[in-house]
Amino acid sequence: MTQRFHIFAATCVIAALALPLTAAAQTPAAPATPAAPARGPAGPPVPCGPGVTGKNIASDSRCFELRTYTVRAEGPGSIDVLHTRFRDHTNRLFQKHGMTIVGFWQPNNPGMERTLIYLLAYKDRAARDAAWKAFQSDPEWVKARTDLQVGSQVDAIFMNSTDYGPMK
Repeated sequence: MTQRFHIFAATCVIAALALPLTAAAQTPAAPATPAAPARGPAGPPVPCGPGVTGKNIASDSRCFELRTYTVRAEGPGSIDVLHTRFRDHTNRLFQKHGMTIVGFWQPNNPGMERTLIYLLAYKDRAARDAAWKAFQSDPEWVKARTDLQVGSQVDAIFMNSTDYGPMK
């Protein structure tokens, strides 16, 4: 229950922080690919992006993916190594493979010192899956992941914009 609360709280914070984003940050991303099986939800893919129907969902929403990394205390690596890997390698590779980076957050809540939260946007779920597939097999990523190993639990939440929210 505590983990679900943290994810819910992080989602609320990210939504509040994302309101002032510029139009440039809201430009749809190029196609993307799925993560390795251990990096996403179990079972069939969760739909997101344009065409997803439901009450309060924007029909023109991009596919948003909220990812939470919690670094294992026993390692390998640390939260600082994770930040270094994103800062020096991962961000550039995300952009190379068409992922739109909305933002990264380091929670200030006690007990979350080993947590990194970030939000990515894609044209749709198929674009997300294509980008992650290309990213995971990129030789630069394989080298960075090997050189800067970090033991972490990764949680992913797939989201659509609401029909009344400013970000689509």
